[in-house]
Amino acid sequence: MSDPRRVVGQQGEDAAAAWYEAAGYEILDRNWRVREGELDLVVADAGTVVFCEVKTRRGDAFGLPAEAVTARKQQRLRVLARQWLSAHAPSSALLRFDVAAVLPDGHGGWAVEVFTDAF
Repeated sequence: MSDPRRVVGQQGEDAAAAWYEAAGYEILDRNWRVREGELDLVVADAGTVVFCEVKTRRGDAFGLPAEAVTARKQQRLRVLARQWLSAHAPSSALLRFDVAAVLPDGHGGWAVEVFTDAF
């Protein structure tokens, strides 16, 4: 049996990826992993590479999803982004860090709120 938290997290990442695709972004990578951690989504649009941390919750009882992206997590994401860029992208790309907060939409789907240039 699958871990329910993992299933919810995957559904949230799928919803966030669909949001970016609908907005015209190209998905460059999903769940890119190295020893130091994982990047949820790496997307691109008009010369900008965007590193998106996706936080999915079934409700707000434990706080809003975006609140889970702490300063420590932001620092780890910066380190991971440097590693991803050294392996994949030209140094001339503009960079941005987004946070996608995903919650149930009340109709069996997911509501995605993207905080662009979040940190």
